[in-house]
Amino acid sequence: MNYHAAKAFILNKLERELSSKLSYHGLHHTLDVLHCTEELCYFEKVSPYHSLLLKTAALFHDSGFTISNIEHEKQGCLIVSKHLPDFGYSPQEINLICGMIMATKIPQRPKNYLEAIICDADLDYLGRDDFYEIGQSLFKELKAYKVLETEEAWNKLQVKFLEQHQFFTSTNTSRRAPKKRDHLLELKEIVKNY
Repeated sequence: MNYHAAKAFILNKLERELSSKLSYHGLHHTLDVLHCTEELCYFEKVSPYHSLLLKTAALFHDSGFTISNIEHEKQGCLIVSKHLPDFGYSPQEINLICGMIMATKIPQRPKNYLEAIICDADLDYLGRDDFYEIGQSLFKELKAYKVLETEEAWNKLQVKFLEQHQFFTSTNTSRRAPKKRDHLLELKEIVKNY
């Protein structure tokens, strides 16, 4: 398994092929999720082997956006299945990585520990100080794709989303959930005034 070659391949592909309309799901998001995955692997004491699989999944989790913004997780699995054998990944490893990618689909429903880790890495920002800044980039993207138009609709969606979301790892339950709860309370105050 040549993780470094796979990483170079997918970062180059994302840089060249992602739409400029993806203000949230751009290369910066993939790199953020990779960084959060590395942190969680450290804090959760994940084995080096499983850490490599998780980091590979993080790098490829939104690669499907190079094909379509609809069902991008499935598209990402097609990219993984097509290209990772070239980097020495086995069918079993590819299957695990696709499971992790599919687990990031909203609403998140991880079926195992590795899937729980990537889910938490993908939405780590919900409990961070850059929550509003990153949220604005998602709002801009959703407007660009005509998913929603007004700030009111966006804030109501965020309240609903934060109420339903949960972190799965003990690390993010302790380090991110309290701040996420604060964001939810702030947004509920804003929505109350509409």
